[in-house]
Amino acid sequence: MRSSTALFPRSETTAFVPIDLKHLRYAEAAAHHGSFRKAADSLALKQSNLSRRIRHLEDQLGVKLFERTNGGVRPTSAGRDFVHGARRVLHELEVVIDGVKAVGRGEAGHITIGFYTSLSAGNLRATLVEYSRRFPQVHISTVEGSRARLSEGIENGKIDIAIVTGEPALDGNRSMMLWSERIIVALPQDHPLAANEIVYWTDLKRERFLLCERDPGPEIYDILVAKLASPGDLPKVVRHDVSLENIKSLVGAGCGVSVMCEACMGANYAGVVHREARDGNGSTHIVYRAYWKGHDDNPAVEHFIRLLEERCPPVASGNGPRGGVSRTPDQLT
Repeated sequence: MRSSTALFPRSETTAFVPIDLKHLRYAEAAAHHGSFRKAADSLALKQSNLSRRIRHLEDQLGVKLFERTNGGVRPTSAGRDFVHGARRVLHELEVVIDGVKAVGRGEAGHITIGFYTSLSAGNLRATLVEYSRRFPQVHISTVEGSRARLSEGIENGKIDIAIVTGEPALDGNRSMMLWSERIIVALPQDHPLAANEIVYWTDLKRERFLLCERDPGPEIYDILVAKLASPGDLPKVVRHDVSLENIKSLVGAGCGVSVMCEACMGANYAGVVHREARDGNGSTHIVYRAYWKGHDDNPAVEHFIRLLEERCPPVASGNGPRGGVSRTPDQLT
């Protein structure tokens, strides 16, 4: 297919003949109605114009497509084959056009979302589930990586939007505040503190903490220092270059305790219990933000941002026209 023409072979020995797509519609309508007059009426044409154009089409192809009778028209054997092919071409063209329009509206296409938190529970998982429900024709790709990797992905166009923790902005990108999540302590199930519904930071003073070297490990470490450090006495931390899931496996094996975001509670591991960490001011939270390029021309991204705004309504204190209030993440069962 080329612009408004389709290519049909004239014969086995001649070159392809460019056929105007509207002529395919004329032939299909004539075969459907069995009458040039009725076909012309359905297409808002004069009968003489439609008849003349089909005659021109037959001349181009060197094949008679319709038998003309006083009672109307009917396709010849060659005409039936032609109309069958024309219907297929017109249908495929309609599918292409509908698909392009859907992509342009952001109702189809592709979006790549970067993150480094757990998808086992929490607001990010709930947002992805809702986005998939609303836009089932949009293919979602996810990239899990460090803040630096996600920032690079946004800059080079490989990632459309990144959801990360912490306040520092990824330079050169637009952002909005999303939600906050409680900090949770993962304990071996036989740990003395596992019997408590709530664990206070002061109870964790002498514990060995297992942390991931990957994001958001550094931010979790900053929280540990803020809550537990004293002059000359830092929290005892053992870092592992493994996923958060494997950190929990180490906790279950009795190697220590860990501290993580609330979203990690959705995945249960043998021998591990989760308890909320508090101090005299209540729960400890970590904030999430979304980052994306301001000139992104992917309509699917705009729909995703609007969904984030629904879940975290814009506020005056946000970054630019997009912002959001911190809130407790949705719980998924």
